[in-house]
Amino acid sequence: MSDKGSNPKEFKSYQEHTEQAGDARRGSHAVGNLQVVNPLQRYSPESVAQSAKSWAESVGLNEDADLFARASLVARDPDNYGAIPQLTDDDVAALDYEKKHKWAGTKMLYFAMFICALGAACQGWDQTGSNGANLSFPQEFGIATTLPNGERAPNADWNEWIIGIINSVPYLAGALPGVWLSDPLNHYLGRRGEIFLTALILIATPIASGFAKNWGSMIAIRIVMGIGIGAKAATVPIYAAEMAPTPIRGALTMGWQLWVCFGIFLGFAANVVVKDVGRIAWRLQLGSAFIPALPLAMFIYFSPESPRWLMKKGRYQAAITSMKKLRLHPIIAARDLYYSHVLYEEEKAEAQGAGYITRLVDCFRVPRIRRANLAASTVMLAQQMCGINIISFYSSTVFKESGSSDTQALYASLGFGALNFAFAIPAVFTIDTFGRRSLLLATFPGMAIFLLATGLVFLLPVGTLRLGLAATFIYIFTAFYSVGEGPVCFMYGAEVFPTIQREQGMAFAVFVNLLFAGVLGLTFPRMKGAMGPVGAFCFYAGMNVLALIWIFLWVPETKALTLEELDEVFSVPTKEYMSYQTKVWLPYMIKKYLCFQRPTPIPPLTSKSRFDRTDSQQYA
Repeated sequence: MSDKGSNPKEFKSYQEHTEQAGDARRGSHAVGNLQVVNPLQRYSPESVAQSAKSWAESVGLNEDADLFARASLVARDPDNYGAIPQLTDDDVAALDYEKKHKWAGTKMLYFAMFICALGAACQGWDQTGSNGANLSFPQEFGIATTLPNGERAPNADWNEWIIGIINSVPYLAGALPGVWLSDPLNHYLGRRGEIFLTALILIATPIASGFAKNWGSMIAIRIVMGIGIGAKAATVPIYAAEMAPTPIRGALTMGWQLWVCFGIFLGFAANVVVKDVGRIAWRLQLGSAFIPALPLAMFIYFSPESPRWLMKKGRYQAAITSMKKLRLHPIIAARDLYYSHVLYEEEKAEAQGAGYITRLVDCFRVPRIRRANLAASTVMLAQQMCGINIISFYSSTVFKESGSSDTQALYASLGFGALNFAFAIPAVFTIDTFGRRSLLLATFPGMAIFLLATGLVFLLPVGTLRLGLAATFIYIFTAFYSVGEGPVCFMYGAEVFPTIQREQGMAFAVFVNLLFAGVLGLTFPRMKGAMGPVGAFCFYAGMNVLALIWIFLWVPETKALTLEELDEVFSVPTKEYMSYQTKVWLPYMIKKYLCFQRPTPIPPLTSKSRFDRTDSQQYA
């Protein structure tokens, strides 16, 4: 159903339906101080049901036409489905069960999430293999920064850059060709096909890294690896977000970060397992990263394709078949697919057949998409600004400089990986309760404090105290990260863009993330050499404060909204949002929590829906 769908008379412009629009606003709900409108509530139940039935028949879903008619009424008023007379007892029972058991899902839904977990684990393991290998491959390739007697090597400055390039090039390659290949690969191969292709790359390149003869060949191999990393990172979170039910979308989509953490832990564990095998230890540490990619390539064949991707291709029969595999009951599957279709058709009308470049430009030109792009890119950039990848890339080196042996450094890194994973687990249950923005605002101050403390520890003499304090502060910093920025990062980027621009928007957000991951990996060895560990860690502590300010000003809350209702959230102008946060929300929170007053509740920040605007206004 859309303004240009099978029954256009039923869906005229907003200006011709002011009375129904008023009803819709009375049926709206607030989230994160924003007022959200369900577009189907602008029309009578009869017109909604008739349009849904006509649409189903027009796209060859005749057998499910009545199902879509009933489902459209549920989508129109999801909180009051019990008062819809057209629903069967079986429909109502299924909706009741869904409401009471939000974590209940089909086996295929959780199998698809398992596939996404494997994709994320590849990401984590790929980066930790080099972490342990950093202790030994520089000597193998003649690019060590210290001599056997502990003195600094004559060409240490140059060697630090080479080591930085080896560590950073997968992320730079992922940011440049990698993520931008995700759109054409998704277009021609689908979500599953793209994931399968990148899995093959991530099987071959770690094994090839283990056979590298010099640092030049290592860089070349890791460039190819980076292309696979970037393309996969831009697709797997979208695949998860498009499959997940709205009430638990945040929890399931944040599985990306949870299982990245698990992959990091497994990578550190592999580093420890092979540490005593001699000169080939670093080769095994790099090569072992192929392990999670192997089952990913095997199992993706058995996972359903994204219903939203099938819908974009006009394959509605396949889309509803896929959705039924992912939802507990046909009424739930039809509701979710039809509501996605309604918003997607509106987005297509606005896009007016735009091609790849135009859709990419729209990420910066169209106000609603530009605001989503700003928010997603801010959260992605904040992951690098917070300094977590200092630890992920170089923890073994950092711990060794704190006064540990190689073996102690590997075990300390394993502890980091274990905590990173363990503290990400609670976020599965809190991210859809407390929200994305709230978790970020609550955890960034802690990260800034304990990263600063880590840097100051290096002012102490080398010894057990210095090592113990450095490990303790790094672990506490990791705990804050793992319940906040860690799970929110990729999940936020995957959910905020309209369906039309989802690949381009997510690609740009991942581009920002991987580009600055590459910059961090490239510059940290030289930064540490020039500024010392104290200066390097204190620099990133300051970056945490800056990231906190940006998140406060530019990142709206998105919890409990469908992927399509987020259009309403990002229809608020950035200046208006910033003004509201600084002049209304912040004073309220200070009075309530710092001054222990009982201020008058603040009104929600409202905005007219994008459905209320003409095309010229939308693109203004």
